[in-house]
Amino acid sequence: MKESARLKDSGGETPVFPKSPTGIEGLDEITGGGLPEGRPTLVCGKAGCGKTLFGVQFLVNGAVKYGEPGVFISFEERVPDLAKNVRSLGYDLLDLQKEKLVALDHVVVDRGTIEETGEYDLEGLFIRLGMAVESIGAKRVVLDTIESLFSGLQNEGVLRSELVRLFSWIKEKELTAVVTGESGDGMFTRHGLEEYVSDCVIFLDHRVDHQVSTRRLRVVKYRGSTHGTNEYPFLIGEDGISVLPITSLGLHHEALRDRVSTGVERLDAMLGGKGYYRGSSVLISGSAGSGKTSLAAAFANACCRRGEKCLYFAFEESPDQIVRNMQSIGIDLSPHLASGLLNIHAARPALYGLEMHLALMLKMIRDYSPSAVIVDPISNLQAVGTTDDSKAMITRIIDSIKVNHITSVMTELEYEQGMRGSSTRISSLIDTWLMLADIEEPGERNKGLYVLKSRGMAHSNQIRELILSDKGISLSDVYLGPGSLLTGTSRFLQEAKDREERRQKEEELRTRKLQIENRVKALNAQIESLNAEAEAGRSELSRLAEREKEQKGVDLEERQQVADRRKADPGENSRDMEKKVHHDEF
Repeated sequence: MKESARLKDSGGETPVFPKSPTGIEGLDEITGGGLPEGRPTLVCGKAGCGKTLFGVQFLVNGAVKYGEPGVFISFEERVPDLAKNVRSLGYDLLDLQKEKLVALDHVVVDRGTIEETGEYDLEGLFIRLGMAVESIGAKRVVLDTIESLFSGLQNEGVLRSELVRLFSWIKEKELTAVVTGESGDGMFTRHGLEEYVSDCVIFLDHRVDHQVSTRRLRVVKYRGSTHGTNEYPFLIGEDGISVLPITSLGLHHEALRDRVSTGVERLDAMLGGKGYYRGSSVLISGSAGSGKTSLAAAFANACCRRGEKCLYFAFEESPDQIVRNMQSIGIDLSPHLASGLLNIHAARPALYGLEMHLALMLKMIRDYSPSAVIVDPISNLQAVGTTDDSKAMITRIIDSIKVNHITSVMTELEYEQGMRGSSTRISSLIDTWLMLADIEEPGERNKGLYVLKSRGMAHSNQIRELILSDKGISLSDVYLGPGSLLTGTSRFLQEAKDREERRQKEEELRTRKLQIENRVKALNAQIESLNAEAEAGRSELSRLAEREKEQKGVDLEERQQVADRRKADPGENSRDMEKKVHHDEF
């Protein structure tokens, strides 16, 4: 193709392929907006796969949601039977017929008559269908099933000719049509012709593996439009068909900054002191009896104590069993069940296929609007599907939960001690992953807990010993000695030994300190005594010096008196003495 021929590249807008939305959840996303407008779509599959329901849902949604009345031509079921069959799914065809939103007709094809006359064409059907379309201004048509229409014809040339005429007539009338057909051996239809003249082909599969049924949908062909080519699980629930493509929710959910408690104080501390992020996904992995359910129940208890609703999916234990078992470790869930804040839904995984489990879980989440969801254990779902199937299902659950800002805690049974991968292969989808490890020591087995990862927060890298007692759940520091890690009784004995050693060392220190203090006191007393003795000495020296001075003054005065009595001039000795006294004074 030349570049100039590309409308988009040449500046023109890319034409939009006209499509009619089906209103079937998930299908319009796969097909990019619905079925080709004004063209026939073949919906094929084996008996019981949901072809008729597909057609009814397409017709009813067109009439109710999109203002497009439709005609339903049944070649197998009578109108009353058809209306009764789909009424349980919430579709009241008779009421819609009264409102002229749909037109219902049952065309009887008598094989014996066809064989007798030897001639057969669809002219009569065109007239009958045309009148029904005009009567309500229909935009949509469903023909169910086309095999009945051609059941009397063996000539492949006539078959092909009549099929082409039928599909051409639908296009001429610009009717968006759903034509259902029975699949054959190795072919999408019994005759292998309808898929070639249809603009869109959707194949419905209802398979049974290991006594568990699953439904799959695949868009085999879609002329003029891109579409999802994978095989998608679909569900037939209370609201009809819904398709759940794994990409339906994408990665556009908001990441909340709020934190919620795990229900275990020291676990909160290991997660930055505040617990899980609200709306995040949490996986607790561990072997049997390692405490997974207990941690999940602790979170449920904390959630309900905050006044928030918690939905608990239990795949191993009954609600009463969970309540009893948790009471043994100081967690009483019964008040929360009575208040309605806690809803425990218990079922064996083998009760339904994966798709039905997914449908029920999403419906319950939608109806109950919880703040937290617990799935315990999610690894049990592998019993009803392959690892890839269960991973795809869990991915859908996680995406749906995250979009609604619901915090999810899922437990996972780990069969191999110390494995670094998730047995359900969902570790990459998880925000916080807690690992429970068995720590075996001579004579006993204990539990260890550590945070393998927790996105968006600083978290502890330490191993804590998980202790479950009648006082609740607690986490203790494990004993990390030189080359050893002790838990349980070994840790208790080692800690007692360490405490005794510390006590003895402290006692030695106190004794030594007391001895030194007493010695210091003795020395201080001795110093004080010596200081007093020195002070007394200094005082005695001062008194002696004063007496010596006084004595010298007396001697000088006496000599002066003697000299005065003799009338003699003061001698040299007297003057020297006076000078000496004077000098001594200074």
